Amino acid sequence: MQLGMIGLGRMGSNMVRRLLRHGHECVVFDRAEQTVAALVKENAIGSSSLAEFAKKLIKPRAVWLMVPVGAVDDTIADLLPHLDPGDILIDGGNSYYVDDIRRATELTPQRFHYVDVGTSGGVWGLERGYCMMIGGESDIVKHLDPIFASLAPGRGDSVRTPGREKAEGTSEQGYLHCGPNGAGHFVKMVHNGIEYGLMAAYAEGLAVLKAANVGKTRGVIDAETTPLRDPEHYRYDFNLADIAEVWRRGSVIASWLLDLSATALSHDPTLANFAGRVSDSGEGRWTIKAAIDEGVPAHVLSSALYERFSSRGEADFADKILSAMRYEFGGHVEKPAAGQAS
Repeated sequence: MQLGMIGLGRMGSNMVRRLLRHGHECVVFDRAEQTVAALVKENAIGSSSLAEFAKKLIKPRAVWLMVPVGAVDDTIADLLPHLDPGDILIDGGNSYYVDDIRRATELTPQRFHYVDVGTSGGVWGLERGYCMMIGGESDIVKHLDPIFASLAPGRGDSVRTPGREKAEGTSEQGYLHCGPNGAGHFVKMVHNGIEYGLMAAYAEGLAVLKAANVGKTRGVIDAETTPLRDPEHYRYDFNLADIAEVWRRGSVIASWLLDLSATALSHDPTLANFAGRVSDSGEGRWTIKAAIDEGVPAHVLSSALYERFSSRGEADFADKILSAMRYEFGGHVEKPAAGQAS
């Protein structure tokens, strides 16, 4: 099957490579000409403009957008003059599902089809495949099935879930038509919200282990510091890389995220190359908004999102207010941060 791909970043390029490996024809476009040239060497069909891109696609065209969220609407607007009724636009990024509903509503009267695909797999997708959560018209999604089937990981070595031996559908292959427009990105939005919580749980647990030797350090005795009551209880020097490794093997908290954590700790147990400023690309915020609208408690996911804000210094002013209040009501003077001279 033929597919046009716009946006050849870390995921877009590897998705094209995976499709090429499975015998599909890919027409590609990116503003970075060198990225297009690299894929042309791997048998993709390159284009230097959106007009040329559209001309190289067979009607009805299927165009997959793998661009940043903020660029989707502009890319569609630039592309539409070169398309024809019946063509299919696929957004495989991390768009807000509300925007999918709007886009489909705007495109339908013009007889364009719109499909939203929440795509998970990151830089590992080329070899592992991509888990895809899909929203759109049933017949259009079915038409695109050869593309989804090639991008997806397939069943692989995974044991079938008990009770699903007679189940039909594509979920066991790693892709699923979740519902009408917006459904794919809604499911991916919640997927990423859960991801925030899982990552935070691993991070906090490993941090508790790292600090388990605090009893070996003589604490400062002053009015500003809560003394460690039982220092003899905290005199462990744990090897975090080994702990992450043993957890990977048979424990109930084993996961791919733990695998990746174990790899990072194996390469650098102190994680010296990271500053600890954790970005959020929007899905966590949108998940919390949905939870509020639905009246669903989401304590863990909310906490994980707010921790990402704090990691970027966005709690600094609030912390200064706290410190100022303590000074005003009790004359409490701030203690210097660890490692700083007093």
